[in-house]
Amino acid sequence: MMNLMDPSTYMGGSSSQNDRLADLKEFGSNLGALYAGGNNGQNDRLTHLNEFGANPGALNAKIYIPEDLPAGAPLVVVLHGSDQTAAEYDVGAGWSDIADRYGVALLFPEQQRVNNMTLGFNWFEPDDSHRGAGEPLSILHMVEQVVSDHGIDRQRIFITGLSAGGAMTSVMLATYPEIFAGGAIIAGLPYGSADTLSEALLRMQGFGSPAAQQLETRLRNASTHEGPWPTLSVWHGSVDRTVDASNANAILGQWRALHDLEESPSSTHTVNGYPRRVWSDAEGRELIEEYSITGMDHGTPLKTQGKDCYGSSGDYMLEVNISSTHHIADFWGLV
Repeated sequence: MMNLMDPSTYMGGSSSQNDRLADLKEFGSNLGALYAGGNNGQNDRLTHLNEFGANPGALNAKIYIPEDLPAGAPLVVVLHGSDQTAAEYDVGAGWSDIADRYGVALLFPEQQRVNNMTLGFNWFEPDDSHRGAGEPLSILHMVEQVVSDHGIDRQRIFITGLSAGGAMTSVMLATYPEIFAGGAIIAGLPYGSADTLSEALLRMQGFGSPAAQQLETRLRNASTHEGPWPTLSVWHGSVDRTVDASNANAILGQWRALHDLEESPSSTHTVNGYPRRVWSDAEGRELIEEYSITGMDHGTPLKTQGKDCYGSSGDYMLEVNISSTHHIADFWGLV
């Protein structure tokens, strides 16, 4: 049986990039390999957001609003991976527990199979990766509805996602940077790295990425915004066999350029046994952080027992003794 999570499935043992591309196209219909998830069998705590304006991307929307949410609360937009539902990702990552504990509203845009057979966001499609169109515009209208309905603080809107959701997080931060105070990309890809399925599959394996200057230009040109820019948290497994870790470095390069930061981090230290690099501005404010989860494959890093634990392990929700959910929320000042 073909192993969709094995890069050799797509690389086919070929020695040339043309052969690789042919193999990628041949297996392109098996998009489950792009960004996988799974059902961990726990309860759905989310409710439908039925009305939110125009929906050109034809997405569903789910929300979680804690009881007695105060006016001026923050909002976190959470984007699931492929072959996942919004509810499955919430159970796995534990965002609704963060919401209950710290008074945070949650929005979960959700893909439909009519748009993508593996439920992945279409981050590489031109119609779904530009401002004012497709899935990004649908997500923007969802955000505006939740802000209006629940009195959200517009200065505290954040977005995070895994894999295809991480790549769509890159899209949203690029196309609507004025909306978000911060973002967190888990096992994702940089904005503007692919325009077709074949390119997307190659970029996932670390092949053919546009040059750093091209990626910076595409990010700058995605909107007319001139700053200030969202802060960014980047998470990636060091042995990710689905989305090569070189994509994390490309993301960091894009956003360091936008924030006018040096290549070398301002500080480096260890958290729960894993290296964390931080880039700060002249006043010492942390603008970008990166966690490289040593030895971890493709998925969201979890800590499900002990202090500061959230979520439930399952397919591509990986117990590695560090909660990305907790540390991302902390980076954003929510905890």
